[in-house]
Amino acid sequence: MKNISPEEVLNMIDEGKEINIIDVRQPEEVAAGKISIAQNIPLGLLEFRMNELDKNLEYIMVCHAGVRSAQATMFLEDQGYKVVNMDGGMLAWDGPIE
Repeated sequence: MKNISPEEVLNMIDEGKEINIIDVRQPEEVAAGKISIAQNIPLGLLEFRMNELDKNLEYIMVCHAGVRSAQATMFLEDQGYKVVNMDGGMLAWDGPIE
C-alpha cells in the first residue's frame, strides 16, 4: 500500500495539481470539516459506489486518523484502482478545511 503525507497533499493542492481525494468518513464527520476538493464516499458504501471512480485516475484516500482510509486503499487496490493512503488522516491535516 502506498502512503502520502498530509504535507505532500497540501503542497500538491497549493501547486494547483489536479488530484482526487476521497474522504471515507461518515457524513456527520465530514460536516465538521473536510478538505475542500474531497469527495465523500463513506467506507461502508465504497463497495457499492466504486463504479463512480475512474480506474485511470489516482485517488488519495482520507479518513479521521488513517485506519479506515488504509482499509479503503487496500480494498480499492484489490479491485484494480490506483490509490494512496494519506497518513494520519484529518488529525494530521494542517491545511484549510471547509
